Amino acid sequence: MNAPGTMRIGEVHALLRQDYPDIELSKIRYYEDKGLVRPSRSRKGYRLYSERDVACLREAIRLAHEEFVPLKVVRVRLIEQGLLEDDGPSRSSRPAARDASSASVRATVPARPAIVPLRPVAGAEPSHPSAGPAAPFGMAAFAVATGLDADTLNLLVAQGVVGRAGPSGEYLFDDHDVATARAATALLERGVDSRYIGSIRRLVEREVAIVEEMTAGLRGPGASVDEATATRVTATVFDEVALLRGLVGERARGDFLGR
Repeated sequence: MNAPGTMRIGEVHALLRQDYPDIELSKIRYYEDKGLVRPSRSRKGYRLYSERDVACLREAIRLAHEEFVPLKVVRVRLIEQGLLEDDGPSRSSRPAARDASSASVRATVPARPAIVPLRPVAGAEPSHPSAGPAAPFGMAAFAVATGLDADTLNLLVAQGVVGRAGPSGEYLFDDHDVATARAATALLERGVDSRYIGSIRRLVEREVAIVEEMTAGLRGPGASVDEATATRVTATVFDEVALLRGLVGERARGDFLGR
């Protein structure tokens, strides 16, 4: 049972979709990670949202999606409006997506296969192991590395496809962001509406949410494997989902192009 005057994340998602039909459940968690909303927790770890939290989310979505305000600025606006407490620089609360499993919400969908708990597969390793994070650099160095003008740079940051807030609230970038910016710029130079760049990011977030749900049993209370194994298996599942998505996409592209 919820605490009086609070809602769980599924209820909040349904409420927000009345005004923003395309909003994903993962977006609510993402905004929490970015420090734009701070729900309380039940004894069992479920997120509990107050009316103020919902108002905070509504305003964050409006600013980010309708006014294309960067998330760092969104946070400042929320504090100025009294919707969010100012407790210093925001920090991600999910460094490795380890704490989100206990609050995951599953909707009942007709004819959906039963969810079978994932088990580690002997010898399974991600096909592209990480070489480790590169040293991040600031906005000025990123502009030099990409050759982007200020408007395009700010647009990509506002769409959430490059950069992340550092410990002091400044935006930091890495070599992956440089490659991402070049790919996004190629589309923009073709005349593609910038809103589609944000749509691509939301597709990725949806895929992350799917993997999060698939691997939820590997994390949290009652998990049968240690943290290192859970991380390794989750990385492998990401690769397997990406392979499946690529194959399905290749067939769909062929059908679309009449090949």
